[in-house]
Order: sequence, then C-alpha cells, then structure tokens
Amino acid sequence: MTFLNTLLIRKLTLFLGAAMLSMSVMASDYIEDLANQGHASAQVSLGTKYYYGLNAPQDYVKAFEWYKKAADQGDSSGQNYVGEAYYAGKGVRQDYAKAFEWYKKSADQGMYLAQHSLGMMYYHGKGVRQNTATAKEWFGKACDNGFQKGCNNYRMLNQ
Repeated sequence: MTFLNTLLIRKLTLFLGAAMLSMSVMASDYIEDLANQGHASAQVSLGTKYYYGLNAPQDYVKAFEWYKKAADQGDSSGQNYVGEAYYAGKGVRQDYAKAFEWYKKSADQGMYLAQHSLGMMYYHGKGVRQNTATAKEWFGKACDNGFQKGCNNYRMLNQ
C-alpha cells in the first residue's frame, strides 16, 4: 500500500469516527428532548445513560429520577429499574419493601426480569417471608416469558 493510500485511509477513518460521534450526540439530544416531553421509553433510555455512564457521567440519582418518571406512567421497564434501584440502594436508600412493590407492578405486566427478581426475593427471603413455592411460581412465569435464568431456577426448585 502506498503512503498516499495509507494517509487517505487514516483521514477517512478519522472523518467517519467524527461523523459517528456527532450522530451519537444528536441522538442523545433527541432522546433527552423526548424524555423531557414525557415519552416513557426515552425516559428509560436516559435513565440507562446515567446509570451506566454512557456519554455522560455515571449518576445513580439522575438515573433513578428518569426511571421513576417512566415508572409513574406505568412503563414496565421503568418500574423494573425502580425496583432494581430500591433493591440495590443505587440512587435511593435501599428498601426491599419498595423494591417488591415496583417489581410486582412490572411483573404483573409480564416483565420477565421483574418476575425473576420477585422469585429471587422469595427464594432468599429479602423483604418478604422466604417461600420456595412462591419463588418457583415467579421463576416459572419468567421462564414462560422466555427468560432462561427463570427456567434454570424453576428447574433447580423442581429437583
């Protein structure tokens, strides 16, 4: 490869990288605009951006605030993430009772992650009385919704 070809490839790579970064910033601004307008899925996306520090500083409090806005609109993903925040104590004070409440709202809408989390709460007795039969029911629901970990835990409790 000649020197000119190598130089051209490097310049093209830099140009494409800059274009992708610009598109990422534009998309992030668009998602933030939608979230501020009350779109629940955009609020969940923004919460995830802050939770994991994706193109923004990691901030569990801001993440919780965005997840809670979506959850308050009945969004099952938002409800699940609010449950996760309360369970782990990230962005809010740890509170198993509130975690259970939000997981239950999400699980009742068919969110397999929340169904599995309820199963784990019952299995370990976190915030609820330990009950393997109820844990098995929730694992079964998560499995029925395609979540492999739910199937594995259901199978384990069947042995």
